[in-house]
Amino acid sequence: MAAFLLRRLLQSIVLLGIVSIIGFTVLNLIPGGPLAQYALDPGMTEADRLRIASQMGLDRPLYVQYLEWASRMLQGDWGTSYRDGNAVLTVIARHVPATLLLMGSSTVIAVGVGTWIGIRGATHRNSALDYMSTVGAMIALSIPTFWFGLIGIYVFSLRLGWLPSGNMYTIGDGSVLNMLHHLIMPSVVLALVHIAIWSRFMRSATLDAISQEFVKTARAKGVPERRVVMKHVVGNALLPMISLAGVQVPSLLTGALVTETVFSWPGMGRLFLDSLSYSDYPVVMGLLMFSAILTIVANFIADVTVALVDPRIRLA
Repeated sequence: MAAFLLRRLLQSIVLLGIVSIIGFTVLNLIPGGPLAQYALDPGMTEADRLRIASQMGLDRPLYVQYLEWASRMLQGDWGTSYRDGNAVLTVIARHVPATLLLMGSSTVIAVGVGTWIGIRGATHRNSALDYMSTVGAMIALSIPTFWFGLIGIYVFSLRLGWLPSGNMYTIGDGSVLNMLHHLIMPSVVLALVHIAIWSRFMRSATLDAISQEFVKTARAKGVPERRVVMKHVVGNALLPMISLAGVQVPSLLTGALVTETVFSWPGMGRLFLDSLSYSDYPVVMGLLMFSAILTIVANFIADVTVALVDPRIRLA
């Protein structure tokens, strides 16, 4: 087990390093680069631009800039925002709770509903529910998330007036109930695609478990069908879903970016787009690294959990 953990840990570190190199290089190759914000100033001369580039260390080779940035990041200094002068970690920390709340609530919805639909569809194969869930999953996977968001706002906010159209709180009301009221629509919209994914994977895993010999043996012994499904089928079908949970983190982050923009949710996704529009590259790079760390940690935890549940994985 120790060798397995060490191997996965080293792989995670190498992957994080590769992500940082690619991200840093791409951001610095964007037309205008980190100095793009100064190009909008009509009073900026070429001499001023060169002086600022020298002060920011942008006149040095790219690999030197990367090594200095990486060294500072490992020491906890992720840079300073061009937009407001605050530390990048401070800026990100203000938006992390909102994104984690949105991702967490949508994950609970997706896992709960998707697992139930998948199990029900597999145990009642070719039923009306099975066909409806298949068609629903195809629709959810085919239509962009922002479209669901806009339809939700039109129906539940503008037409019915049941739910707020955006933001995290109503101005003047910072209560938990008010926040939960605002959370309903964005979390459901973000969960729709993942419900489709979870239900499809869970259906496939359940069907695979049902076909195993130990399930046939349990049925031959006269074990009640409900007990066969809950004890023998579901337990084995859930094992591959642990790995799926780790893989879903990047998709959740991407979906959160769109959902937060549509619903004006003050999370990392909205901060990312705002930072790009302001050419605030230190914050963009910080968000990229934070998302990469979150994704890698989630996959590492999923791998370890699967290895603990299934010892065969440790030998892979």
